[in-house]
Amino acid sequence: MNKTQLVDVVAVKTGLKKKEADAAVSAVISAITEALVAGDKVQLSGLGSFSVKERAARTGRNPKTRQAITIPASKYAAFTAAKALKDSVNK
Repeated sequence: MNKTQLVDVVAVKTGLKKKEADAAVSAVISAITEALVAGDKVQLSGLGSFSVKERAARTGRNPKTRQAITIPASKYAAFTAAKALKDSVNK
């Protein structure tokens, strides 16, 4: 499912117009993104939680030259599914 399909489902389930549903979905995505950028954790009951995790700097290899390179530390968004979501998927 992509964003357009999600907007369609939200519009049908809520009775909103597609333009309003698109605005709502975009607002939710924007709010989650802003919270993660600020370093906060976002918990959605029944769905799961989004958080920011860090990867340490490490040594890698350039596959073309086989030369060792340093890969810098970075942050990434992580999602952990809630128990209710895991149980629904595993039925």
